[in-house]
Amino acid sequence: MTVNDDSFTNWKNREEIAESMIPLIGKLHRERDVTVLLHSRSLVNKSVVSILKTHRFARQIAGAELSVTETMPFLKALTTLDLGPSQIDLGMLATMYKADERGLSVEEFTAEAVAGATGANKIDRREPRDVVLYGFGRIGRLVARLLIEKAGSGNGLRLRAIVVRGGGAQDIVKRASLLRRDSIHGQFQGTITVDEDSSTIVANGNAIKVIYADDPSSVDYTQYGIRDAILIDNTGKWRDREGLSEHLRPGIDKVVLTAPGKGDVPNIVHGVNHDTIKPDEQILSCASCTTNAIVPPLKAMDDEYGVLRGHVETVHSFTNDQNLLDNYHKAERRGRSAPLNMVITETGAASAVAKALPDLKAKISGSSIRVPVPDVSIAILNLQLARETTREEVHDYLREVSLTSPLKRQIDFTTAPDAVSSDFIGSRHASIVDAGALKVDGDNAILYLWYDNEFGYSCQVVRVVQHVSGVEYPTYPATAV
Repeated sequence: MTVNDDSFTNWKNREEIAESMIPLIGKLHRERDVTVLLHSRSLVNKSVVSILKTHRFARQIAGAELSVTETMPFLKALTTLDLGPSQIDLGMLATMYKADERGLSVEEFTAEAVAGATGANKIDRREPRDVVLYGFGRIGRLVARLLIEKAGSGNGLRLRAIVVRGGGAQDIVKRASLLRRDSIHGQFQGTITVDEDSSTIVANGNAIKVIYADDPSSVDYTQYGIRDAILIDNTGKWRDREGLSEHLRPGIDKVVLTAPGKGDVPNIVHGVNHDTIKPDEQILSCASCTTNAIVPPLKAMDDEYGVLRGHVETVHSFTNDQNLLDNYHKAERRGRSAPLNMVITETGAASAVAKALPDLKAKISGSSIRVPVPDVSIAILNLQLARETTREEVHDYLREVSLTSPLKRQIDFTTAPDAVSSDFIGSRHASIVDAGALKVDGDNAILYLWYDNEFGYSCQVVRVVQHVSGVEYPTYPATAV
């Protein structure tokens, strides 16, 4: 048999194993609210090829490809346990099992590693929590996709309504079409139908009421059967507590803003300060996409090396607040054609760091350049550290952070030698460390951080909403804090 024959046979064997994993993963998710992960990447509703690619990706961060032959025994072991709602990382189980020297079987090790989610320790399944989207633009539609995707068990977040201004004939049909097709993020994974008579979009069985209103004060959500909902404001029109309080109408319990909050509105970056949210807090902000991109690696670097000062330069894809062609704009430079120019502008991300990382004493400055790409940006974080280090040390430290730390859902890591911005479209992490571009000289470190400023940010928003709603389930095996 030739090498080619061996490779093809090996592929077909792994393909068969991945195919057999799908029903096990799906059943755990639907019946027990268990989300199966692989190095913090969800395997729920993934195809055979996607599962194999996710396993192969592990070689970039862990140094070796993880095979389905290694993870399948752990998945089978999970199906025999009395599991409660949780997230379980097969990659972590396999890695920790290799390092364990006690001679336990896979079944014994798995039962021990996820003991916090089994038997008397397991938590109760949460009641579904209603969610309303106020505004249905780029972020609103991506958040909608994520909420629909995560509704599999029926016990998590449930998108009940979107609120928009009336747009004339066939408004709901056009909005459904924009949800169904996206020029950057591709086709919606599932089916979408429209009931114009009842003003409802049905996506993968989720009935989503479309409510037309010109301002928050005109809506009574209880008349649509909506109770204790979390409202996500995607418009950015109101950013302070007074303005956002207008959303606290009958049926709405909390308001989450997808833009930097002003005044005393808490700016939350999931993974960094989400645990500071007070139970009775009704209004909060998810800050900006750039703040979410820089704060997790900034915290990681400060924890290990100390940060004395820093500067962030963001090279940011153009957005809808710029002009397609040269025309009047109230802001300087943004009136110039977005797809034809690099446009120097300001960023509030640096000043927002203080809200998310109040213990960081370093002064962080920032600036931004908008460039002619429709999605994915890069933040160049230039840091003066409290001690000298080496490139190798920082490289290995950030790789380990992306694998095993509490920030592993926020920070990703790539060693791809020819990575470019479009490679990160659809990334679910807040930022991705580009290992090849990393520069370290004594006490100076320069990090290049890619981020999908649309989808990655939307994932962070949903994580915050899951946390405040009580449906953010613990992850096993537990990682060191």
